[in-house]
Amino acid sequence: MMGAKITLTGTKSTKIPKPRFNEPNKDWGNQNSLSKMKNLHCRATITFSLFFFFFPFLSLAIDTITPTESLTINQTLVSNGKVFELGFFNTSNNLYIGIWYKQIEPRTIVWVANRDNPITSSSGKLTIGDDRNIVVLNEAETAVWSSNQSVPVVNTVAQLLDNGNFVLRGENDDDPENYIWQSFDNPTDTLLPEMKLGWNADTGVNRFLQSWKTNSDPGSGDFTFKMDTDGFPEVILSKKGTETYRSGPWNGRRFSGVPEMKSAVVINFKFEYNSDEITYSFEMLNSSIYSRLIMSSSGQLQRFTWVESSKTWSEYWFAPRDQCDYYQQCGPFGVCDANSPQVCKCMKGFEPKNKQAWDLRDGSDGCIRTSDLDCGSDGFLPLKNMKLPESSKAIVNQTINLSECREICKRNCNCTAYANTDITDGGSGCVIWELNLVDMRQYADSEGSGQDLYVRVAASDLDQSPTSSSTIGNGSSNNVVKIVAITCSISAVLIILLILFYLRRKMRPLKKSKTIRKGPHERSQDFLMNDGIIVPSRKDYSGETTNEDLELPLFDFTTLVVATNNFSNANKLGQGGFGCVYKGVLTEGEVVAVKRLSRTSGQGIEELKNEVRLIAKLQHRNLVRLLGCCIEVEEKLLIYEYMENKSLNTFLFNIEKSAQLNWQMRFNIVCGIARGLLYLHQDSRFRIIHRDLKASNILLDKEMNPKISDFGMARIFGSDQTEAETKKVVGTHGYMAPEYAMDGLFSIKSDVFSFGVLVLEIVSGQKNRGFYYASNQLNLLGHTWKLWKEGKALELLDESIGAEFSNDEVLRCIQIGLLCVQEQAEDRPTMSKVMLMLSSDTIQLPQPKYPGFSLGKRHFEIESSSKQDESMSINEVTVTILDGR
Repeated sequence: MMGAKITLTGTKSTKIPKPRFNEPNKDWGNQNSLSKMKNLHCRATITFSLFFFFFPFLSLAIDTITPTESLTINQTLVSNGKVFELGFFNTSNNLYIGIWYKQIEPRTIVWVANRDNPITSSSGKLTIGDDRNIVVLNEAETAVWSSNQSVPVVNTVAQLLDNGNFVLRGENDDDPENYIWQSFDNPTDTLLPEMKLGWNADTGVNRFLQSWKTNSDPGSGDFTFKMDTDGFPEVILSKKGTETYRSGPWNGRRFSGVPEMKSAVVINFKFEYNSDEITYSFEMLNSSIYSRLIMSSSGQLQRFTWVESSKTWSEYWFAPRDQCDYYQQCGPFGVCDANSPQVCKCMKGFEPKNKQAWDLRDGSDGCIRTSDLDCGSDGFLPLKNMKLPESSKAIVNQTINLSECREICKRNCNCTAYANTDITDGGSGCVIWELNLVDMRQYADSEGSGQDLYVRVAASDLDQSPTSSSTIGNGSSNNVVKIVAITCSISAVLIILLILFYLRRKMRPLKKSKTIRKGPHERSQDFLMNDGIIVPSRKDYSGETTNEDLELPLFDFTTLVVATNNFSNANKLGQGGFGCVYKGVLTEGEVVAVKRLSRTSGQGIEELKNEVRLIAKLQHRNLVRLLGCCIEVEEKLLIYEYMENKSLNTFLFNIEKSAQLNWQMRFNIVCGIARGLLYLHQDSRFRIIHRDLKASNILLDKEMNPKISDFGMARIFGSDQTEAETKKVVGTHGYMAPEYAMDGLFSIKSDVFSFGVLVLEIVSGQKNRGFYYASNQLNLLGHTWKLWKEGKALELLDESIGAEFSNDEVLRCIQIGLLCVQEQAEDRPTMSKVMLMLSSDTIQLPQPKYPGFSLGKRHFEIESSSKQDESMSINEVTVTILDGR
């Protein structure tokens, strides 16, 4: 221990000085003083050694270890400012070396050393090996992990820094940042401030994030977030090597596909693009605020910020956020626009390659040109607020301006588009694309995001000349021409409309429109029925009613008769109070689900109107996709994407099929439902309360991904509205929140209650059969609560799952389920908090309170006019009409 560096927690690093024999008259005085100091040093060394020998369970309380020291499972290193701590942690009976925040509870892991090679015994240690590398040894003294560097110095030390970096350096190196190895060059799933993501020229290493396998298994998972250094660099999220999301290239201010970066007032984002490095990093403008970017095990990028007042991690940002964030949703030359009902659009001069698939909202085939190009006369279509196309094959020149870039692109007949590389200070640099343009996105003007992109089109597709400007669908070369063109167009349209209106009145009397309205407490959109066609209308706050174009494809009834084999029983997928759902195969081979409204269903027309209004506007991977509708005479039908595995309840409550749902599938289904519900409550353009969330309304695609269906009971809330009241309570026994069933009050918290019931059903494989059982027996909520209070919650787990599951995940799901079904609505978490609790095993969950409808018969009665409680349809609705008393 002579000369070893001992750092006390909360103090500056100090080194016990050695006597300098070549300077007897400086500092040390005479030989007698020297002898005293040597004795003092020896006594101090012996004292420290004996202390840790007899009390190994205490933390070392130092930030550095030397070749003569080891860190055991009962000890930790603590950074100088007590910001980070390093030591062993145990999960699923495996030992890992990790780094976490010292002051934050519960423990939040930010780095793991031996993530893919855990210690399976009960002991291990971290030390400096004979080759002067950091090594992790198991009980048998075998190395399970090493920093594995060629060490050019004799003595090395390993030190934990206040920024969370764990470094190996020379013991006597005068340069404190001359690291032989550092954890910042070997990230796991977390990016911390000052940590760089990307390529380093000196080491040739491209640093990237890789998810944990699960929330409780830190092994290398399926998802990576990695810098693509080819062409115009950007960061790519991939699943098993397949691209699922990209950030868009850096435009000098932010990644062009991450508009939220402009509003990050406490974070400074950095991007280095030169011969030495291509890296992205961030720093906190206030060092007292903790923030981290993680690649979650479920495939989401998430930025969390620590909120000291509530002692919780708050999700600051996540991606992918919506349908347009997913890679290449609209195919080559297609433009994704989340603010458009159609979502995928073609630029001016282009049209859908597959019109029928496009009308069914499948834009994956993209767009094709309507006119042939002529290299000499082609012009450029300016598109504003764009996420730039995929850029790995793009050509970059940082030294020229936009005008020069345009000329180069014009002369290059293979050039398909160009843009600035940097939009700061008026713009500079040049990037040119020569291949198909893919994964483009356009943001709304109000979002102030993206940048200008100039796409090559034929001169005939421009308004005025080969040099004129345009946007997607309109535009002109200058303001005067634009105003004149718009004025003339509007005038012409008005004249045509007046003529058509006059001829219509001459030919036959106009049928009187019938307006169907809702109750005074249900703030939803009204519908106008005109000539048998349902058209949604919206009442704005001024009281004016305006029609809204849904751009929803209409199907011919005969086509659907053929597709469903005349609605034969062999094609029937399920049945509910509204009617039946059938499997249909269109002439092009497209498989769809056809919901046929029963002519005798009193509630069916309301459901259909709701679904036309709502689902046509919603786009999310965890919501079922509405492809079109058919309204002819007395027939009213909705056409959906086909779900190969039907609904969740066909697996969950079937003894033979339940074993097909292993734990990982069930956990993924829970997370998917939560994402879809969060979108409805918070991230969609409307705040939507589903009101009938249940197992039969969760559909499963061929990969068992969940999709929320059936919006017949859903309601739209205003931006400032938190709850509403209705005299007609609708829903399904066992899933309704107490305040809704008893008093007709519904809100996002009533959906949260239904979600909680679903979670407990998914965990247990048991059905919550209503509010009470006969003879005062416990229902599922009461049974779960009893097991939880007795500390036997794991007994709730469905036996068909087998032994392959994570205890921590199961218990966390049960606790989340109980938090969601608490009797008082204000006690239940929001779906954003639910997502946070599901995505991190380090978040400390509050203890649940008594659940609603858990014991015995409550002091109210409920009458049901529904024909059945549940059914197994793929796109079904089960309507339970209740009169609250």
